[in-house]
Amino acid sequence: MYNQTILKNGLRVVTQRIPGRSSVSMGICMDVGGRYEDKAVNGAAHFLEHIVFKGSRNYTCGEIKEKIEGVGGSLNAFTTEEVTCYYAKIPVKHFRDAFDILADMVFLPKIPKREVEKERTVIMEEIKMYDDLPQYYVLHLLDRLLWPKHPLGENLAGTSRSILGMSKAELKKFHARHYTSGNAVISACGDVKHDEFVRLARRKLEKIPAGAATDFSPAPQPQGQPRTTFFDKQTEQMHLALGIPALSHHHPDRYIEKMLHIILGGNMSSRLFNEVREKRGLAYSIGTTVKTMRDTGAFIVRAGVDNRKITDAAALILKELNRIRRGGVQPAELNRTKEYFIGQIQLALEDTMDYMLWIGEATLTDDRCKTVEQIVQSIKKVTPADVKRVARDIFRPERFNLAVVGPLTRKQKKNLSALLQAG
Repeated sequence: MYNQTILKNGLRVVTQRIPGRSSVSMGICMDVGGRYEDKAVNGAAHFLEHIVFKGSRNYTCGEIKEKIEGVGGSLNAFTTEEVTCYYAKIPVKHFRDAFDILADMVFLPKIPKREVEKERTVIMEEIKMYDDLPQYYVLHLLDRLLWPKHPLGENLAGTSRSILGMSKAELKKFHARHYTSGNAVISACGDVKHDEFVRLARRKLEKIPAGAATDFSPAPQPQGQPRTTFFDKQTEQMHLALGIPALSHHHPDRYIEKMLHIILGGNMSSRLFNEVREKRGLAYSIGTTVKTMRDTGAFIVRAGVDNRKITDAAALILKELNRIRRGGVQPAELNRTKEYFIGQIQLALEDTMDYMLWIGEATLTDDRCKTVEQIVQSIKKVTPADVKRVARDIFRPERFNLAVVGPLTRKQKKNLSALLQAG
């Protein structure tokens, strides 16, 4: 069972002790991401994620890296639509020093102007890099379709205009507003005692202000008709992304949705992999992903397709979605899916880093973390009727969104649009 303590200022500390491990993984998850931004500061959460590594009240930029990496540890961070997380993995004997560094840089960054200016150019290059990669750019186009004129449809890294215009003062204001103890969860996993970790957090961070909870704009309601967008680019391969508004992180059917993902495109045994790649040779890469947030989500199919076969591939993908929506799944296929799902969870949680991120993010978004046994029991209860019901609810043709990047002809665009309209 996980241990959780809430400090006086609202900071949540959650740990999972695994005796005998040689490492401790620790993280600080902040309840802020891209959807908390308006257009003027689009990319601020990601910009701030970069800039805190440049120096803090007690550590220089060089010391932050050297004191972690110099003893064999690793340090990194990521930003999503709703979460920014900073994390480190360190040999057990160094975890106290590592925690002090991690906490100092996250909550007490200097945000020096010269570093803001340097990092601005780095982020601009990052934006260009992802725009140049069609397999990533197509997902950005899809986000715009799924959540038009909403922060969820914007680029997490920002735009050239927002990044060039963002000042040190705006970054400091964004940090002060969102990086409060009440918006944070500190998690750790490995050979670490909960009480000792709580003492470290209390000594270092109990004076951090609790702050007020920040809110975001609700996600727009799913559309009533399908949408398409095409971006002409001279590539050797078409990149396709089909997205459907789906379940939120808190939805009771979210494990069933994950099973739909496994059945359709989660591995090499999946329906789409077998039908589109193995049997027809229409794509090299094809798979599905599920994105979940507090009030919305998306079920996404991605494929890299031969330029001449884009229409055939899209038609087959739609056919498979319709097939599971109408016909559901047989018990044997569902049992294999359950075993794969449970096995993947168990394998992932052998690593202290994955375990730490899991309990940290679950505590941040749900204010609690289910045990593995509770999740396994939820998975085992799913029936073929449940899968069919959720498939019928999600895969509604009027909610389909299709983005394609590549050297599309006028005829291909017309045919793809007609396919989506026909459902």
